[in-house]
Amino acid sequence: MIEFFNPPDAPAPGAFSRATRAAGLIFVSGTGAGNDIGGKAREGTAAEQTRWALENVAAILAAAGSSLERVVQVTLLIQDPADYHEINAEYVKHFPNGLPARHTARFGVPTTAKVAFACIALASEAARAR
Repeated sequence: MIEFFNPPDAPAPGAFSRATRAAGLIFVSGTGAGNDIGGKAREGTAAEQTRWALENVAAILAAAGSSLERVVQVTLLIQDPADYHEINAEYVKHFPNGLPARHTARFGVPTTAKVAFACIALASEAARAR
């Protein structure tokens, strides 16, 4: 069974769900630093946008039955490679128990966001039992 997560108060702005859960895994779509999940990107430094984007990812994971601590793979989407070191400095703060596998790609869609993240996480035992 596949479950789709797309909060009714913050619909995805495109043809995708915020997250899906299947086979004990949570797959989170690319998520940026919107004021609310799915909102317009907040203005801020690359570090601030990284923090806000990962807060949004954490909220999506929680709704789907997981957390940042259960993330096994991350995709970092970056607008300007000059921001890479600033983004990394903030990113590592959100994974103090170990860094997930990660790959980086440049944005391929028009956006004002400096950074966004997609990830794959393990579902909690309670979420798996559903």
